[in-house]
Amino acid sequence: MALDTQRGLGPVRWPTTGGLDGTRGYAGDMASFRYDGQRLAYTIHGEGPCTTVLMPGLLLSQKMQVPLARALAARGNRVVTFDPLGHGASDRPRDMWRYSMSAFGRQALALLDHLGLDRAVLGGTSLGANITLEVASIAPERLQGMIVEMPVLDHAIPACAAAFTPLLFALTFGERPMKALARRARSVPRSYLPFLLELGLDWVSQDPGPSGAVLQGILFGRTAPDRSERMAFEAPALVIGHPRDPVHPFSDADMLAAELPNAQLIDADSIIELRLRPDRLTARIAEFVEECWGADAGGRAGSKRRAASA
Repeated sequence: MALDTQRGLGPVRWPTTGGLDGTRGYAGDMASFRYDGQRLAYTIHGEGPCTTVLMPGLLLSQKMQVPLARALAARGNRVVTFDPLGHGASDRPRDMWRYSMSAFGRQALALLDHLGLDRAVLGGTSLGANITLEVASIAPERLQGMIVEMPVLDHAIPACAAAFTPLLFALTFGERPMKALARRARSVPRSYLPFLLELGLDWVSQDPGPSGAVLQGILFGRTAPDRSERMAFEAPALVIGHPRDPVHPFSDADMLAAELPNAQLIDADSIIELRLRPDRLTARIAEFVEECWGADAGGRAGSKRRAASA
């Protein structure tokens, strides 16, 4: 397992939250590396020559991708769940200028460099989906494929403005009451909570200052590559959309699938299908990952750069 080689940080044991299905929390070791002076956290699930990297939604942690990561790992894949800066167990500075979609994209590439990977299947949900598109813009040669769940593009602008503006004001100008709310949320036992409720409590439990900085940084810059760039992305893509969510409208997923030269579109039943009834979508994602690597599974997939540490 790769560890931080500059500060000598050892593995950190993820807290486990129990549960009959064994999918909640973290049962393995979290690793980290430093990029641009900041600590970035990730967890490796499974083994194999082909690596998939999964990233979370806005202000959520890699915990949301653990059930999918473990399901893919059980099928013989190596899966890495990753917290971008300001998320989960990664550092959370209060500097707005540190947060942007391009910065998140460079952090994902730094993770590949740290793990010694030339290429990987990259994917994520919401913010993680947009980071994946940003990596396609910055370094398309590093992508073996893209898993884009709930992208936030042109049709989401009005709903995002309506949802995030009040949230930004609350996190920035209501920091004291938000801190009190976070303390209360942290005191709630997680052992027997439903997975989605646990994710929600984790979200509320965060220090509001850095969360506000993340929102400011993202809203200040571009949220995704423009249409002309997206139409040139050649990496295979699996686009997942769902109905009845104005922040992640199906029209954005449908539009993106039509723009990308090598895209497949899946219509999820709801925003929570992959979290509560994952079998159908997980099977399709696993099939897509296998298609991406194909004959490369024993060749180019095993070609690695020299890792920072192993």
